[in-house]
Amino acid sequence: MKLITCVIKPFKLDEVREALGDLGVTGLTVTEVKGFGRQKGHTELYRGAEYVVDFLPKVKVEVVVATDRVDAVIEAIVKSAHTGKIGDGKIFVSPIEQAIRIRTGETNESAV
Repeated sequence: MKLITCVIKPFKLDEVREALGDLGVTGLTVTEVKGFGRQKGHTELYRGAEYVVDFLPKVKVEVVVATDRVDAVIEAIVKSAHTGKIGDGKIFVSPIEQAIRIRTGETNESAV
């Protein structure tokens, strides 16, 4: 099993969720986060005063999938989150040693 974590633009969340649903991914976790990469934020004008926005709003999506489904899930995320502009996001893949469904006690892939 693998944990796929992606940080994307907030307005792309629905498209990513639909793409994952089409692949049969049944559960995911979404967190509103702030951060920056190469973008380094931007300058905005508010009531005549200029200020720097260092941390940009992003959405972090986490999903655990079977190892053999990782490539398909990554491809779906890339296609649905891509805008071609700076700040599209990143995808990280990590191994999962064990998963347990608390309600039933199921373990590993049957728990996901």
